[in-house]
Amino acid sequence: MWLYPEVRTLGEFIEYHGRHTPDRRALIWGKRTISFAEYNSAANRIANGLLTHGIEAGDRIGFLGLNSPDFYLALIGTAKTRAAFTVFNWRLAIPELAQLITDSNARLTIVERSMEEMWNAALAASGRTMETIWIDEEETLESRFAGEADTKPDVRVSEEDIAIQLYTSGTTGLPKGVMLSHGGFNRMRLCEHLEPAYQWEADDIFINPLPNFHLLSIGIAFQCLYNGVAISIVRQFDPATVLETIGRDHPTLLTLTPTMIQMMLDHPDAATTDFSSLRLTLYAGSPISLGLIKRAIEMMPGKFMQFYGATEANGAFSILRPDEHDLEDEAKLQSCGRPLPLIDFRIIDADGNDVPEGEPGELLIRAPAVFAGYWNQPEATAKVLDNGWYHSGDVARRDAEGLYYIIDRVKDMIVSGGENIYSAEVENVLSTHAEVAAVAVIGVPDERWGEAVKACIVRKLGCQVDEAQLIAFARERLAGYKVPKSISFFEEFPLVPSGKISKKDLRAPFWSSEERSVG
Repeated sequence: MWLYPEVRTLGEFIEYHGRHTPDRRALIWGKRTISFAEYNSAANRIANGLLTHGIEAGDRIGFLGLNSPDFYLALIGTAKTRAAFTVFNWRLAIPELAQLITDSNARLTIVERSMEEMWNAALAASGRTMETIWIDEEETLESRFAGEADTKPDVRVSEEDIAIQLYTSGTTGLPKGVMLSHGGFNRMRLCEHLEPAYQWEADDIFINPLPNFHLLSIGIAFQCLYNGVAISIVRQFDPATVLETIGRDHPTLLTLTPTMIQMMLDHPDAATTDFSSLRLTLYAGSPISLGLIKRAIEMMPGKFMQFYGATEANGAFSILRPDEHDLEDEAKLQSCGRPLPLIDFRIIDADGNDVPEGEPGELLIRAPAVFAGYWNQPEATAKVLDNGWYHSGDVARRDAEGLYYIIDRVKDMIVSGGENIYSAEVENVLSTHAEVAAVAVIGVPDERWGEAVKACIVRKLGCQVDEAQLIAFARERLAGYKVPKSISFFEEFPLVPSGKISKKDLRAPFWSSEERSVG
């Protein structure tokens, strides 16, 4: 049943390949390649070094920095100590970072020198004192712990130990520390191993420009490392850099959020980039518009697969498989697919009853890899975990073929004149307009209807489509009550650190705290 029965923990992912395929590439960093044997030895040195700092089981070890070999080495080094690797979001404002410092109660934190001013200010604002290990190009974790033993630490790591603590993006409130166990990650690999749509090849290279504080980055990285796939590390997402790296490293696997796909395809260099090495492009993080996925399929070769999951998932809950990406069947392109093996879905109404096929309701998920809970927030944990089912907060429906469709976030649903309007449905229509680059739909106050539909639009470069034209376009394709009552134009949208559009920020100018609690 298990692909590697002897593998139980994250450290053992690397140990296994270090023993069986020691010379196989694990990490690619520009012109440098790190083999699995080198990866395992370096992670052992870091783990032994951390243990000499007094790190104990259950401690939190923080990390603040961009993607680099040090990040991946610290990730596995920490996993070998029974501590939890807590990745801080380097895009946060100082008060927000201070809140995470306080909440995590990290024992020590590894910080890039380039972020020294930000870190010191946030640490001071938190009122805490903490050991900081500074890293830069001259003094890496590898060089700092080069004198430590490269043997496996004498520590028995439990599958139920917390391996990673990630913070939710805060789209609806203060971030929560999501606790992900070693066993949860391993059981996620089992769900994937039993899924025939996943295929791995010996020479696969995965290019990873995703933010390291997000599960999409860490989850895909662990999936690749478990299967012996090399990771081409990109410091951070930048369309030009990603396109350049694709041309240099010829990766076979790519994962981006829909927003990132759009930014990459909009870049002038995309027209001359050779995408031919890509055999599979995966996308996740937020729903993709119909117009964007059609454009991506037309511009890029290879196959496409969509993930649907959450930070609390340890990975993907469901996938829209490559053979279900069909430009001749536009309806299916809007689906998040079917659950992975060993994962169950339910859709319920406000009273907790299962809804009929085709009807919308909240999506509940039962999976062997669901998170262990929110750090120090038992009430918030109990609110989303109910008798083995995880309340996703997403509105979904199921069609006659068993495909699931994420219609909206429960908190993003617009109620206008007693009618429920799902923003994603309106977004999908407007995204197909030839002059629309990006769209987000929100509800705004309306004296008569309670809420009115507003579309926020980013035009394609050089285009001048106006409000009246877009409303007329929508009226031809949507029921009258779903058509936007107003449209606002933006140069770009506010984003949360994970790359999703921040609807909370889009709504804020229109709602006072007395009118509505958004989030």
